[in-house]
Amino acid sequence: MARYKDAVCRLCRREGMKLFLKGTKCFTDKCPIEKRNFAPGQHGKDRKAKIVGYGLQLREKQKTKRIYFTQEGQFRNYFEKAARTKGVTGELLLQQLERRLDNIVYRMGFGISRRQARQLVRHGHVAVDGRKVNIPSYQVSVGEEIAIRENSRKLPILEMAKDFASHQNQPAWLDIDRDNYKGRVSALPKRDEIQLPVNEQLIVELYSK
Repeated sequence: MARYKDAVCRLCRREGMKLFLKGTKCFTDKCPIEKRNFAPGQHGKDRKAKIVGYGLQLREKQKTKRIYFTQEGQFRNYFEKAARTKGVTGELLLQQLERRLDNIVYRMGFGISRRQARQLVRHGHVAVDGRKVNIPSYQVSVGEEIAIRENSRKLPILEMAKDFASHQNQPAWLDIDRDNYKGRVSALPKRDEIQLPVNEQLIVELYSK
């Protein structure tokens, strides 16, 4: 599968806002948005075109893809599944993205960014209901327990992530036991519990054309 290997701070600059892709760095003066809040590239500083219509819808979709680090085909599959399911399509789309295993590992405070959480999953450090799962896109169901495997709990990045998470708000739809590196999905996340700078209705309009 294709992977983005360039500097992730360029993605934040392209969207003109912090997407919090680098964990602690995003909260310091070293964040490029603080110094170069304009699009990357030779003409990024001079290009100030007003974005309307299709451009707004596209940027919203790109922003959401970049926050969760999904590829276009995978993101479209999430949308099509949400569109086939009874309910509000935009909210169902975000629910699927939030229920990705890498995102839940991040939300539980076991990684300081979604990319770091994704790496923990990929390297086999995470178990779901006692079974090792190394697929970042695995859809966690309500009631399933997510835990860092016993042999992995001494990783230095986990202690750093734990300290970082202690200063963040805990999602209401997750029961988290950070001292024992585990947690459980207690409910599906509601839209007001998914605190993201995203207008999902624009994404629905884009794909519904």
